[in-house]
Amino acid sequence: MKCPYCNFEDTKVVDSRPVEEGLATRRRRECTKCKKRFTTFEKIENSLLVVVKKDGTRESFDKNKIISGVLKACQKTKVTYEDVQKIADNIERVLSNTMEKEIQAADIGGLIMDELKDIDQVAYVRFASVYREFKTIDTFIDEINKLNKDR
Repeated sequence: MKCPYCNFEDTKVVDSRPVEEGLATRRRRECTKCKKRFTTFEKIENSLLVVVKKDGTRESFDKNKIISGVLKACQKTKVTYEDVQKIADNIERVLSNTMEKEIQAADIGGLIMDELKDIDQVAYVRFASVYREFKTIDTFIDEINKLNKDR
């Protein structure tokens, strides 16, 4: 591993620990020349997962899109960034375990809603309103009534 400071090609691992619930390894490294330390992450490369959108277009799966969408739904709630990261990690794990090469965007949205329902109901309704394209106040009321029944 090259040192990002001096480009020397010999570094040593000072500390290793699992992250992302064991799906990756965080390593603290030290350059043997300049003695500066830096962090690297080692992660198993998943086979490329393709998301099929509503209009039929296809794009590569991007966990950051899940994080971005969930963060928007969770604005001004008590949901932490760590909670959002866990949601994205859980969904990525579920999708990886399906062994499918293509996944419908609607399926990903459903998984996000399942996760949000258990964490924060306001964020759940916000996400659902965009995901399901609520057009009237009645659709909001229907969704809230479903949530109340499930409690």
